[in-house]
Amino acid sequence: MELIYKGKTKDVYRLPNGQIVLQFKDHVTGAEGVFDPGANTVGLTLAGAGRSGLRMTKHFFDLLSDQGIPTHFIAANLDEATMTVKDADMFGHGLEVICRYKAVGSFIRRYGAYCEEGQPLDAFFEVTIKDDKRQDPPISKDALVELNIITAEQYTEIKMLTKKIAGMVKYAFADKNLDLYDLKLEFGRDKETGSIMLIDEISAGNMRVFKDDQPVGPLDLEQLLLG
Repeated sequence: MELIYKGKTKDVYRLPNGQIVLQFKDHVTGAEGVFDPGANTVGLTLAGAGRSGLRMTKHFFDLLSDQGIPTHFIAANLDEATMTVKDADMFGHGLEVICRYKAVGSFIRRYGAYCEEGQPLDAFFEVTIKDDKRQDPPISKDALVELNIITAEQYTEIKMLTKKIAGMVKYAFADKNLDLYDLKLEFGRDKETGSIMLIDEISAGNMRVFKDDQPVGPLDLEQLLLG
C-alpha cells in the first residue's frame, strides 16, 4: 500500500486498484489529556479507541446503506482496525459539516451572548473549512459559492443529507437512552460517478453524546450503543 497521509486519528493508504484504506489509530482529539471531539489536536491515546471507532462507523454505514444513502464504505477489518473505502474528490481542501441539537462547544463560544449552554437547537446546520492553522473557521453558503468551493445545488444536497443522517444517528442513540448533542460529518464526490457521498467516519470522535446530562466517553459510547 502507498501511504498518502498521516492524520491525527487515521492514516490513509492507497491500494494498487485505486481504493483507499483508512488505518484507525488509538489517538483521540482533545487537550491536556481530556477528550474533546471538537478539538484540532490529539489530546490522548486510549487503547482500543481505533477499533471502537471503526466498529461504530461500520454499524452506522451499514444502517445508511440500508436506507440507500451513499457512502464511501466498502469493507472493514475490525481485527486490524482498517476500513477500505472508495476514493473521493474533496470540496476545496476539505469541508466539515455539523448538525447541532444542543448549544455546546464552539457554538456556545461564538453565540453565548444569545443562548445558554445546552439550549435546544433545531438540527442547526453549519459548514466549516478544514484548516487547522485558522482553527477550522465557519463559512457561509454565499462564501462557499463565491470561492468556487461548492455549488448552491451541492450545498442544498449536503444539508439535506446531513440532517437525514444526523436524525438517524440521533434516533439510534435515543433508543439506548442516549442524547446526541452534535455530529460532525464529511462529504466528498465519488471519483467515478461525481455523485456526493458521505466519507470519513461516524464514531465517538466526531460527536458529543450525553447520558443523564453527563458526557459519554468514546469507549463507553461504543459499549452502550453496541454492547
